[in-house]
Amino acid sequence: MSISNTPKTATLDDAPLVSSVLARAFDDDPMMRSFFPDGATREADLSRYFTTIFTRQYVKHAVCEVTEKAAAFWVPPEAQAKAVPDGETIQELLNILGDRAELFRNTVETAAKHTPQEPHWYLALIGADPAAQGQGHGAALLRSGLAKADAAGLPAYLESSKPDNLPFYEHFGFSVRNELQLPDGGPVLWAMWREPRPTTAA
Repeated sequence: MSISNTPKTATLDDAPLVSSVLARAFDDDPMMRSFFPDGATREADLSRYFTTIFTRQYVKHAVCEVTEKAAAFWVPPEAQAKAVPDGETIQELLNILGDRAELFRNTVETAAKHTPQEPHWYLALIGADPAAQGQGHGAALLRSGLAKADAAGLPAYLESSKPDNLPFYEHFGFSVRNELQLPDGGPVLWAMWREPRPTTAA
């Protein structure tokens, strides 16, 4: 049976797919492991975390796309003021994080200080099920979002705490703009930037 890696717009109905795919994708991510250190409960906790931010935040205000084995959340500049968690969402996230809530808050604040001020498309999240690696799911979602940024003539920005992912992003034109040491003994966060590329006229 073929597995489609063609991106489509995600809706609330895709929440189970989005949360399960991202929970598996981020299981070995250094930053997520600092937030959810218990290996026995990490996948379930990550699933709750991604369900919350997808259903309450990104699906409403961002460009969310999925394939059958991957998901990506992009925030265009006109949506960046809206695509932030409201009070209820923040409380729900803090409940999920438990005693790691303060670390989460400090990490978010540290990263926010380095967010570029010029208009850009922000790749908030992208992840593919590790079982589907090499099938082009992540690449398809990345190309789709970058095409939208290029069509708008705008750069793209992302952050990654997983060094193994840097060459993948560099392949698509990103370069490291900054290295941030996250607080409380957290991992390094690489801030990456990509200038827009001209689109081919039809």
